[in-house]
Amino acid sequence: MRINVTRNKTCATIHLEGRLDTATSQQTMAEIESQLETDGPVEQMVLDASELTYISSSGLRILLTLRKRCADFRLTEVRPEVYQVLEMTGFTKMMTVERALRRMSVDGCEEIGRGGVGIVYRISEDTIIKVFREGSDIEEVRREITMAKEAFVLGMPTAISYDVVRVGSQYGLVYELLKADTLSACIRREPGRIDEFARLYAGLFRQMHSIKVPTPSLIPSVMMREEEAIRRIGRYFDAASIDLLMRILSAIPSSDRLLHCDLQTKNAMMQDGELMLIDMGEVGYGHPMIDLGHAHSAMVTLIGDYDKIIGLPSELCHDLWQRTMRYYFEGLSEPDFAHRMEQIETVSVVRNFSWLSLSDSFPDDVVRECQQAFGDRVTKRKDYLLDICSTFSDWTV
Repeated sequence: MRINVTRNKTCATIHLEGRLDTATSQQTMAEIESQLETDGPVEQMVLDASELTYISSSGLRILLTLRKRCADFRLTEVRPEVYQVLEMTGFTKMMTVERALRRMSVDGCEEIGRGGVGIVYRISEDTIIKVFREGSDIEEVRREITMAKEAFVLGMPTAISYDVVRVGSQYGLVYELLKADTLSACIRREPGRIDEFARLYAGLFRQMHSIKVPTPSLIPSVMMREEEAIRRIGRYFDAASIDLLMRILSAIPSSDRLLHCDLQTKNAMMQDGELMLIDMGEVGYGHPMIDLGHAHSAMVTLIGDYDKIIGLPSELCHDLWQRTMRYYFEGLSEPDFAHRMEQIETVSVVRNFSWLSLSDSFPDDVVRECQQAFGDRVTKRKDYLLDICSTFSDWTV
């Protein structure tokens, strides 16, 4: 039996490799105790069982001891043969036990979507997989599964994941989508149908924004997450810049509508003539102008490579967006439509830069590009943006 204990502040991770039986259990417990006592109190304990090949009754008693020592205790990456023992003895009801995840490879697979959270690949004709960025934890994966289910229950057409897997050292979510293509791929293949696709795209937004999120709900407030995102990018921008973004955000009226918050055309899948949502990790509730502002940031004012990120040339993205908004606001007078577009564009400047909060490892040249764009898009237009913010309250839902 090989034992290794690592610490991250008050969280201890115990890695066991080998057989935890009568012959090894006493020495194993002594070694764990010795290593735990060296670094202060433990508030969370994780037992990594990925290399644990056998457990006996003596080993089970060690688990009980550790569970009594730390209430926040769980086993992860448990192999099938060990999980069977834990299930038969009732341990899966006494503590958190997570099975080892199936391993998959995306070598040679077509990339169909890319964002700050991860990359989506096509595995087969009827299967796609979202591979989360390096460093993502299992809680991010679980949150996306939960948000997809909650949105589905509320009436949105969403792709539901049926498996959590490992892709190298990263987590992946597998979705079944029979003969589905991204909206980007459909438009690129048949640009002559752009107006038809714009109507469907607008309909997806309108359907979602017609849904009221009940209280209480597992779906979180978007405003709270946006505020945290702005605070996190304070390492890239000065205090005055962060304050300006906060002022724009705080002017947005509160609301209870369902929002996707990253509904660009690679996150909508066309299946049998219907659009379905994927990439549900940022789902929340709030005012529709947030959702449309986020999408405007991706489709119109993207900082980056349109073809690589969205899958369409920038000119086609801009054309689609203009048509989509015409359908979304169908019936508005021309002045009112122009006013709504100014409001959406104003909100979009927040997303232009808050997406940097999604990772701590963006290349320096990407950060510099965003910092330069901030001066042109926000600082130089401060008075205009704040004037538009003062009108946000006239957008009622």
